[in-house]
Amino acid sequence: MLIKHWLLYFFICIAGLTGFVFTQSFHSDTHSVKTTAKSQPDRQPNHYKTSATLAAVGDVLIHDRVYNKAKADDGYDFKPMLEAVKPYIQQADISVANSESIIGGSDIGVSTYPSFNSPYEVGDALKDAGFDVVTMANNHTLDRGIPAIRNAIHHWDKIGMVHTGSFLSEKDRAKIRTVTSHDITFSFLAYTYGTNGIATPEGKDYLVNRINLPQMQKDIKQAKKVSHVVVVSLHFGTEYERVPNSRQKELVQKLADQGVDIILGCHPHVLQPVQWVTGKGGHKTFVIYSMGDFFTGQDDGIYKEVGGILKLRIVKTTTDNKVSVEVRDPKFMPTWLNPKNYHVVPLAEAGKYGLENQPAIYKEMAQHMRSLLPGLEFKS
Repeated sequence: MLIKHWLLYFFICIAGLTGFVFTQSFHSDTHSVKTTAKSQPDRQPNHYKTSATLAAVGDVLIHDRVYNKAKADDGYDFKPMLEAVKPYIQQADISVANSESIIGGSDIGVSTYPSFNSPYEVGDALKDAGFDVVTMANNHTLDRGIPAIRNAIHHWDKIGMVHTGSFLSEKDRAKIRTVTSHDITFSFLAYTYGTNGIATPEGKDYLVNRINLPQMQKDIKQAKKVSHVVVVSLHFGTEYERVPNSRQKELVQKLADQGVDIILGCHPHVLQPVQWVTGKGGHKTFVIYSMGDFFTGQDDGIYKEVGGILKLRIVKTTTDNKVSVEVRDPKFMPTWLNPKNYHVVPLAEAGKYGLENQPAIYKEMAQHMRSLLPGLEFKS
C-alpha cells in the first residue's frame, strides 16, 4: 500500500511538471485557410519549423468588353476565363488579388472606364479560382460611391473572402485582417495614392485607406502585434512605366524600416521588377513594385497583357519559445491575357493560344523581372 501511495505521488509530480503549455495567441479578425498535411510543423523538443506559401496577383479591373464576353442567361460567368491558371492559384496556401474595379453588383448598374462597377460574379470567379484575400484600396474605390462599396463588402463577406483597404466604419477599419495557415499568421494591409480626384465623404475616411505614413506606421505596429508576417499592398507608381520611380522606392524603404515583410505593388498596369530591401536593424523586406494586370480589358499592348503570379515561401522557426520568420524562395510565373476571349493563361503556354513571338516575349519578361534580383526563379 505504501508503494502505491509513492507511485501515485510520483505521477502527480510528473503531471505537474509537464502540464504547462506555452502558446502565443493573437486577437484579431482571423481566418484559417488551406491547411494541409504537406506543410505540417517539423516538431522537435523545444524546436520546430513550419512553412506556408503565399501567392499574389495584380489588378483585376473589369472593362465592358470583358463582362460582355462573360454574359450568361442568368447573369455573368467569369470562371472559364481563369480556368487555365486556377491550378497555380490553388497550389498556394494563401492567395491574394487586387480587386481594382469594385464589385458593386448589377442591381446598381455595371459600368466601365472611367467609373467602374463590376458584377458580383467577378468575386465568385476569384473565390472559385482559389483566392483567399482581396485588396480594395485603389484609385477606383470611390468610383460608384458608398452603395457600391457597401454591396461589394457584403458580397465578399457572403462568400467568405477576406478583404482589406476599404471599410464601412472606423471600428471595422481598426480590425487588422489576418489569415493563418500552418501555424503562421499573416496580416494584410492596403493603401492607395489617391482616388482619381474623388474626395472621400466628410467623416468617412474609413471608406478607403490612403497612403499616409503616420497612419500606416500605426497600422503596421498593430499588425506586428497580431501576426508573424506583415503584408502591405500599395497602389502606387506611374501608369505604364516599367520601372519603379523614386517615390515608390522611398516609400518602400520607409516601410522596410518599419519591419514590413512583403510589399505588393499595383497600379502601373505593367510589370515592374522585384527586389530585396534592407530596413533598419537588417530586416529584409521583399517587394514587387508592380504585379501588372492580371484580369482586365486592357488589351492594347503586350506589356499590359502580361501579368503574373508571384509565389513566396514563409518559414517560421520556433526555438525555446522564440519565434523567427523568414521570407524565402521568390518565384514568378508570368501570365498572358488573351485579347480575343479575355482568358488568362500561363505565358509559357500562350503560343498555342495565338500569341506570336511567345518565346522572345517570355525571355524579355524574365530579363525584366530579374533586373533587380538576378536570382529570381522564373517559372513556366
